[in-house]
Amino acid sequence: MEVYETETPPGPARVHLDAPEEPTGLLMLGHGAGGGVGAPDLTIAAEVAKAAGMSVALVEQPYRVAGRKAPAPPAQVDAAWIAVAAHLRERLGDMPLVTGGRSFGARVACRTAAETGAVAVLCLAFPEHPPGKPEKSRQGELDAVEVPVLVVQGESDPFGMPTASGQREVVTVKGNHSLKSDLDAVGEAVAAWLARTLPGV
Repeated sequence: MEVYETETPPGPARVHLDAPEEPTGLLMLGHGAGGGVGAPDLTIAAEVAKAAGMSVALVEQPYRVAGRKAPAPPAQVDAAWIAVAAHLRERLGDMPLVTGGRSFGARVACRTAAETGAVAVLCLAFPEHPPGKPEKSRQGELDAVEVPVLVVQGESDPFGMPTASGQREVVTVKGNHSLKSDLDAVGEAVAAWLARTLPGV
């Protein structure tokens, strides 16, 4: 794995890149709001993608690289994400790009799916609404995505349960927002979805 920083409008982002010689595609994943790229569900998704021959880029947002825990405003994190996607395309060449992440990172991937040219979006523990506040739904961010989406959600997630629709699949697994209770189920769901969504994988 290669770890390096790349410039974005809000400041440098950090990329953890695993790239085989002849990848079948690229999976680009972002972290949760206060977490890092070593979260168990991100790790299992990355392992599954690498086993399928994909390059994997785990991306740390500039606010995390700068040592802050509180997320930057949406416009900044979205701009950083789009810039990293463009950098990866320049570096790795043109290949199918699947974007995604856990929780906050999944929201970023949804909001920027069109700008990054993603062919699909992977959402791990999508925060449908703040805990206890279902009236503040974020379903619209999912609904706006026009490419295939997989949501892997803990059945007792206090952040709610997104709805499936059209090209959007929702797979429920044991546990809560951390998705730690059944990582094998998370990996199986991601692997099956990648195989269906990217025929070459």
